[in-house]
Parts: sequence; structure tokens; C-alpha cells
Amino acid sequence: MPYFEITKSDPQSKARVGVIHTAHGDINTPAFLPIGTKGAVKSVTTEELKFWGAEIVLANTYHLWQRPGDPLIYKAGGLHKFMNWKGPIFTDSGGFQVFSLAKMRKTMEAGVLFQFDLDGRTEILSPEKSIDIQANLGSDIALILDDFPGYPFEYDRSKESIALTKRWAERAIKEFQKIIIDGDPINPGQKLWGIVQGASFPDLRKQSAEDMVSLGFEAFAVGGVAVGEPHSEMMKAVEAVIPYLPENSPKHLLGVGTPFDIVQGVARGCDTFDCVIPTREARHGRLYISAKNIQLPLTPSLKKEGGSPQLSEEGQGKTPPLFSKERDGESFAEGYSTTDIKLDPPSPRLRRTAPDSKSESDDNNQSSSIVEGYSTIDIRLEKYKEDFTPVDNTCDCYLCLNHTKGYLRHLFATGEPLAIRLATMHNLRFYLNLMKKIRTAIQYDYFGDMVRDFKNYTD
Repeated sequence: MPYFEITKSDPQSKARVGVIHTAHGDINTPAFLPIGTKGAVKSVTTEELKFWGAEIVLANTYHLWQRPGDPLIYKAGGLHKFMNWKGPIFTDSGGFQVFSLAKMRKTMEAGVLFQFDLDGRTEILSPEKSIDIQANLGSDIALILDDFPGYPFEYDRSKESIALTKRWAERAIKEFQKIIIDGDPINPGQKLWGIVQGASFPDLRKQSAEDMVSLGFEAFAVGGVAVGEPHSEMMKAVEAVIPYLPENSPKHLLGVGTPFDIVQGVARGCDTFDCVIPTREARHGRLYISAKNIQLPLTPSLKKEGGSPQLSEEGQGKTPPLFSKERDGESFAEGYSTTDIKLDPPSPRLRRTAPDSKSESDDNNQSSSIVEGYSTIDIRLEKYKEDFTPVDNTCDCYLCLNHTKGYLRHLFATGEPLAIRLATMHNLRFYLNLMKKIRTAIQYDYFGDMVRDFKNYTD
């Protein structure tokens, strides 16, 4: 059985539906990985994650090395047993956290000399050390240690970075093979993925991709994105990488992103995604809701992420800037909007089975009354104090089925821990449902419509 199987490809873009086979189960792609940084997805249980449709979670090497320590997790039987998660686990190398969190750091050929952010102790994270820690954790997918030069991007520094990343990758492979063959790994089925760097420079992205392919990796992550650059620059980096990676290999877009980013990333050939956005935003009262809650007609906001680009035959397109996280306003309107939908033939967005052929006039008649995409609301605002409607009329999460906006606002206003838990439940459910919608759209050949129509309606 191949490690990754593509079961359906989109005729209008590079999107595809597939399955990654791991030692702890299959991952249906495109997939989103909830972030369990320290061995837990904040405020929710592993049983809830599985119930909502999560098939894989991401844990962080840097944080688990710092506390409680990978030797302890090894003694517990690995991270799966330690956190009671029976599905696949993806671990990063720890390199980005060294860059973003460490009190002091110095990049050398040997690795990165740094001080932990909590206790200030000095350590060296080498390619071998990163592999050793991830082997002790027993994750199903491990990443090589890569050199991330930071943003704004500089060409010379980025060129040095991809060369160093290749040398580190060679050392990581040797350490990984030694553990798998001669060691006593917690998870003998662990797979090591390469990482492509190169900032926003197409020639460096191409070179880094070719470097990783030459080393024999079965799967790849695209790194150095979502670090402050505009959305359009992020997508250009993806477009510069994907053509030089094997078609039949899974591709992960590290640290991405918003729902808009994910749809665009899928269209360009990425299979898996991870991001702190749904859980971090939930802790600050920011909730993602379906655009179907928005009253029509409404012009989508172009000041933030803007409208979805029209993809060319190659699945490429110009993309607008990524929205700022500092957003005070929102365009949500309470209640339902009603739409006349022709039942013969139905809209492909409402199908449960494969769509039949439909005329161009049917598309034109329906397109003016369908809202695709999402909006965000800040539930802490005063205007929700006496709002006794659900957060999202289309959502089946526990919050939306059992409580109102007014109640959730009250919980945030009074500092009740339940507020964060309910908001996190909702946002994770939104993201996991989005991935299911994407897979269905690809499977039944209307993903092109989804890419065209999917917008962020947040003011």
C-alpha cells in the first residue's frame, strides 16, 4: 500500500482528495490539524476532537522537550498514550519555536544554540537532537530541523538558509535511520518529512524543493510562510514549490491559516494545514461563522482578504493581501436569509450525491443568491448582550445547539472558563467542517465554484 493515495483530482486546479496511511490510522485529505502544542488542544478533550472529525493533531517538539521532557513521555509509552489520543500525531522540529520564543539564539552548523523561554537554560537543538526527541514522542509524522531566516525576507540570508537546511536534512536522515533500524523506537512506523524553505524567492524555493526531493523524502512541508508576509506573497511561495515536488507525495503548508488561506492553499496543491487561529481567536472571543448567516445582498469586504481570485487553467491567480488580525468591526447580521433554490437540478452546494449536469442558465440564476465563505464576530461586543440567537444558524456544535450569543458574551464578560471552552468548540468545528466541505466539493467536481465564491465577509 502506498504511503499516500490520491483518490480524486480537481479538473480546474491542483486540488485533490487523498488518504495518508499512518501507523495510527488514515488521514483523509485535505485535512486540518488542530494544535496540541503541549500535548493537549486547549480546553477540549481527545474524545471531542475525534467526535468532531479530527483525524490527526499536531504537537510541538520544543514545548514538550522543555516540559515535561521527552524521556518522561517515552517512559509513558509515547505521546499517544500520554495524551490518550489514538489517531495520528504530527510533530514539528522545534526550529520555529526556537526562532520565535527563545530568549537568545545563535544559528551554527552544529545546530541552534538558544535559551529556553521559561527557565533560561541553554541548549543546542541540532538536527540529530530534534529527531531523537520526536522518536521519543513516537509521532507518526516527524519533521527535519530547518533554518528559518525570518521576515522580512533577504535574498542572501535565504540562500544560506536553504543550503544549511539541506545539510541538516542529510544529518537528520542518518539519525532517523539509525533509530528506526538499530534503536528501540516507540513508533517504528514513524515517517520523516522534508521541509522546503526559500522565502518568497522562486529560484530559491525551486532549489530547496529539488534538494529535498534528491534526499528521498516521501512527503514534504512548505515552511517559512504565514510569518507576516502578505497573503499574495504566501501563495506565490506555494506556487513556486508545488511543481517541483512529486505529484504523489503529501504536502503540508506549515502554520496556515485562515479559512480563505486554506481554500486557496488546497487549490494550489497543498494537502494538510495547521494553525493556532481557531483556538487562539476563540480565547479572545473571536468566532468564525458561515456566510450563510449574512443577509443578502452584501458586497464582500476587499479590505481584508478580499474576494477569491479567479484561477487560471493552471490553478494560478492573483491574490489580495491577508487581513490584519486587529479587527474591531464586523458585518454579521442576525437571523436567517432565505433563498429560492431550483430543485431541478439542485445547486451543487446542496448535493449529498454526485451532481448531474446542469445548464449555464441554472448557474446564472442561482449565483446571485448564494453566499459562500465566512465572517468573524467579536462576541465580547456590547451589541450581543441581548442577542438570544445562536452564534451560527448553520452550525451543529454544542455551543450553537444549546446557547445564545447573549449567554456566551455574559461568560466572557464575567471571566467564566466555560466561555473559552465553548468558543473553542465552535471554531474547531467550523474548521473541521470546512475541510469536509472542501473534500466533498473536490469529489463532486464543484471545487472550482467554491474557490471562486469563497470570501471573507468580515468588515
